Amino acid sequence: MKEWLIVITEHGIVIIDWMALVIVLIGTVEAFFLGLSAMLGSLSGHERRDIWLRYARWLVAALTFQLAADIIETSITTDWEAVGRIAAIAVIRTFLNYFLDRDLSEIRERQKEILEAPTPAIPKEH
Repeated sequence: MKEWLIVITEHGIVIIDWMALVIVLIGTVEAFFLGLSAMLGSLSGHERRDIWLRYARWLVAALTFQLAADIIETSITTDWEAVGRIAAIAVIRTFLNYFLDRDLSEIRERQKEILEAPTPAIPKEH
């Protein structure tokens, strides 16, 4: 029974890592083409920022999947050196995820403040 659990877990780790890879690839390709069109076009700073925010969301999603795979991998690893390596990777991914998510939240707040700011009244001419 334990052997089956290990085999299933190993396959699950590979599948989750593939999911993360697909997410990174899709997000990167999308950001590349949108960024290229932004450089060649005349997008506003707000539109350019939206491209990178969208890319950051893709990366946060991929990091979350990779972290899930790391957590599962620690459940079947018996070598302490491997557990330490996985733990170090998990910590790095957690910090990356945290800071990316924090940056996204700060930018969303700034955008919200800009959108909610009262617009100056334009005096009517008589």
